Amino acid sequence: MRALDQLSNNFLVNAVTEYKIRPIHHIIFWAIYFIFNFLRWGSYFNDYIYSFKSNLLGFPIHITLSYFAIYYLIPRFLFKRKYISFIAALFLSILIMVTIKYLLTHFLISYNVWPEGPETYSMTLNFTVVMMLGELYVISFVASFKFTMDYLRETRKAARLEKEQLETELRFLRAQISPHFFFNTLNNIYSLSLEKSDRTPETIIKLSDLMRYVLYETKDKNQSLKKELRFIQNYLDLEQMRYNENLELEFTVKGNPKGHKIGPLLLVQFIENAFKHGANKNIGKVKISIQICIEEKFLYFQARNTKPMDNSPETSKKPGGIGLTNVEKRLKLRYAEDEYRLSIHDESDEYVVNLMLTLR
Repeated sequence: MRALDQLSNNFLVNAVTEYKIRPIHHIIFWAIYFIFNFLRWGSYFNDYIYSFKSNLLGFPIHITLSYFAIYYLIPRFLFKRKYISFIAALFLSILIMVTIKYLLTHFLISYNVWPEGPETYSMTLNFTVVMMLGELYVISFVASFKFTMDYLRETRKAARLEKEQLETELRFLRAQISPHFFFNTLNNIYSLSLEKSDRTPETIIKLSDLMRYVLYETKDKNQSLKKELRFIQNYLDLEQMRYNENLELEFTVKGNPKGHKIGPLLLVQFIENAFKHGANKNIGKVKISIQICIEEKFLYFQARNTKPMDNSPETSKKPGGIGLTNVEKRLKLRYAEDEYRLSIHDESDEYVVNLMLTLR
């Protein structure tokens, strides 16, 4: 029995991995079952020839009854909650096949149709009940095997579809971010060109690096933390060029980013939000502080910006940005609940975002 279970388990794993039960799987299953029964009853009767003949005759009946039950009776009656009709149809089907088995055994193999029981040469009630229970056992075994396969296949399929859906949504969210980066940076270059600044070529180079990163290096689920920090540095340099002396910018990184990975374009969204609601809306000097600390497998991030001095409708209605809602959604899609902790504090004079993230 253990050998049969092991072979069945291996067969189950292979079939589920391929998401489909092919004809060869049916053949392998029944071949294993036949060999097991042949050896079992041959040892019991001490007559392997009789065991081979009886199983050769009985297995077409097992197969017919099993497939008739799982592919016709169960979908037609049991799944539609027609329980009485199902029981009646199953009982009648088994009774007919047991009768056929008795007649074939009696005329083709031996007059003693029940060698393992009391010596019986006729189809008694006791013989009929025992044979029907035996057929019911085979049907139950095959049905449980099939339904387990169906359940595992559908579970794996649902997990795969959910993963694909999450990946599609993440790509969509990243696609929303990229144009906004380009829009802001082009505005920076435009401002510098009006001033005929010598920093214009340097700004264009940094924009080129920024675009290359966004377009070509953010396709993977996880990105090198070192590359992400370099991208953030370029972004901050561009913003510093734009605001010049009106911006007091502090950016510090503690710890070693080497060997760690993070979701691409994740942290920069908080930084972008700090500029959007800080520097972009402020008339006087504004302070933005970005602190990143890497400790073992955890990253601690803080973005702090002063609140706008001018709260007039004209400044508060400036369009642009996708908001922190998008960032929180990306976190939920990419990380488990116990892999990050996000807190946002909207104070009277400043806006603070704190994030603790598990690094990959």
